Amino acid sequence: MSSLLIKASHYLAADPATGSSGVPNPTRNAPGALSTKVDTVLGIVAWAGTAAGVLGVLVTGAMMAVSLKRGESSEHMSRLGMVLGGCVLVATAGPIVSFVFG
Repeated sequence: MSSLLIKASHYLAADPATGSSGVPNPTRNAPGALSTKVDTVLGIVAWAGTAAGVLGVLVTGAMMAVSLKRGESSEHMSRLGMVLGGCVLVATAGPIVSFVFG
């Protein structure tokens, strides 16, 4: 079934006159000043995401220690899993986008 879809997509994307693909493939030509500013903003956001992840792990660990001292049990492991999942997502955001759009 997937090979039929691939053939259909090549057929639909082909130029009837030449038989070649008519799908445009634009080049990446961002202005230098804009590219520098975007890189700066993305660097700040990545740093803030990393700092938030470290803070989340520290707060979760402190909450686990306090509740253990009190003899309470709560859902700290699920919170820690959410924080660590967020850390992994922040750390791999660049490579994921590069893989999908690169």
